[in-house]
Formats: sequence, structure tokens, C-alpha cells
Amino acid sequence: MSGSVSGTPVTLSDRELQVVELVAAGLTNEKIAEKLEISKRTVDNHISNILNKTRADNRVTLVRWALQWGKVCLDNINCCPLPRPIDKEVS
Repeated sequence: MSGSVSGTPVTLSDRELQVVELVAAGLTNEKIAEKLEISKRTVDNHISNILNKTRADNRVTLVRWALQWGKVCLDNINCCPLPRPIDKEVS
């Protein structure tokens, strides 16, 4: 790895994004496995794939990448409010 995170957008699967959010929340791989009800080995594989895709060297660099690209929201930083669904009146 080059020591710097990817400067281009990276596509992560929904599960990989879940893992990134939990890494950013400070969970260990064991706790992520418990939370997602998957094995620790599967989490290890997800983390490895994510680090490769983002070219991040470690979890800290991964969180910095996720913040930079708007993939996570921490303490109301980088948060984009989702549009609320429009209530349709029933006639």
C-alpha cells in the first residue's frame, strides 16, 4: 500500500459500508462480528477488502477516508439529512 488513501471514489458494498460505520464507532472486529451476527473471520475479510479498496493502511486512515468521502457520520459531523418522505393524502 502506498500509505495514502484513495483519491478517487471507491464503491463499497452495503455490508462493507456497515463495517466501516462500526469501525468508525470504535468497535473491535469481535464486536462487529457480534453486532452483524457474522464470524470474526468474515469481519477480518471485510476489513482487509475495504483497506485494499480504499488503499488505507490502517483503521485510523480508513476512518479519515470515510469522513472525507461522506461514508460515515460522527457526532453530527459529515451528516447529511435525508429528505423526508412526502405524505400523500388519500382521497
